[in-house]
Order: sequence, then structure tokens, then C-alpha cells
Amino acid sequence: MSQLEALNDLADHISEELGDVVSHYEFERDELVLHVNPAEICSVLQFLKSDSECEFTQLISVCGADYPERAPRFDIIYNLLSMTHNQRVRIKLAVEEGQFIPTASKIFSTAGWFERETWDMYGIYFDGHEDLRRILTDYGFNGHPLRKDFPLSGHVELRYDEDEKRVVYEPVQLTQDYRNFDSVSPWEGITDIQLPGDEKGTVPKHGWEPTDKTVGGAK
Repeated sequence: MSQLEALNDLADHISEELGDVVSHYEFERDELVLHVNPAEICSVLQFLKSDSECEFTQLISVCGADYPERAPRFDIIYNLLSMTHNQRVRIKLAVEEGQFIPTASKIFSTAGWFERETWDMYGIYFDGHEDLRRILTDYGFNGHPLRKDFPLSGHVELRYDEDEKRVVYEPVQLTQDYRNFDSVSPWEGITDIQLPGDEKGTVPKHGWEPTDKTVGGAK
């Protein structure tokens, strides 16, 4: 049996056992992806872990994804591995901003760390988590860095103050304004080679333009 056939059989089995709890499934890069109602995530994880035809006993990761133009705004992704059947499965939850998601830490102990990171980076709250603190940023950090609306410069910068002998926070002070890098180097403009990305730039005014540009040096 091929891998794809095995995944099809697995998808049929999960759909039959869980019914409407799985809204739909698909295959991405030869992996099974289950789209699940967020309120049912714990029952789905418990089934995938304990069912004899699944045995996904390892939670590899929990992460988030931000789609500001979409409603619901966030995805939460769970990646599981079955060593017994040599298979992987991915679970996706579509989550509204401010929505509480049941913690999976009672089913997989590793979820505790992953959920802390997801909370820190995206601000997604996991209900029932016993220690939902920041894990990658400082405790007083403002915002969630992997949200698409988080400023690239951040809100504050920190440095070590020699006078106070401690790390201090200060407003961000940029040494120069943001620059637009979509421009063509004047040296590139005098050859017949156009580097990838230069098509967006402005041709320099040095009086000569190639008649037949090639990309990356290849005709």
C-alpha cells in the first residue's frame, strides 16, 4: 500500500469515528490535514493518541499563523507523529482574536511549552493552562511579535546602562529613516544582466540602457 493510500484510509477512519467534529480534511505535501472545531480539540487529540489505528503518541509542535485580512484571524496548528504506523497528521483550528482554546497539556505534557510560545508570539489564550507565561520575550514585553501588525522595530529597545548597572528600556531610536531598497545599482545598469528583484527598481540615469536584458546572466 502506498503512503497516499494509507493516508486516505486513515482519513476515512478518522472521519467515520469523529463525524462532524472534523469539518473537513485535505492533503498537503503528502500529509493529512484535519480541520477541527476549536472546542473539540481535546477530544480529537485524545482519540488520535489512543485509537489503535492512529496511535499518534507524540505531539511534535503547536504553532500559530496570523491572517489579519481573514476572519477568523488565526490558525493554530498541531503536528503529531505515530511511531507505530510511521505517519504524521496535522490539525488546524481557525480561531477568532480573543477566543479561548482548551489546553492540550493534560493530554500531551509537551503542549505546555508549545502553548506558552504560541501565547507569547500571537496572544492566543489557552484555557486551563497552569502556567501560561511568556517564554521567549521578557515578562513586561508589550505585544506579540509574530502578529502581522507588530512593528518591525518593536515598541521599545533595551541596553545595559553603565551608570545604573542594569538593563534599561527606552523608546526605539532609529539611527536613520526606513529606506526603500527597490532600486537598481548603477553598476548593474551598465550591463545586460538584470538581477532578480531589479525589475521593480528605477533604472539609473547614466545615459546607457541595455537593449536585451537577461535575468541572472542567462539568456
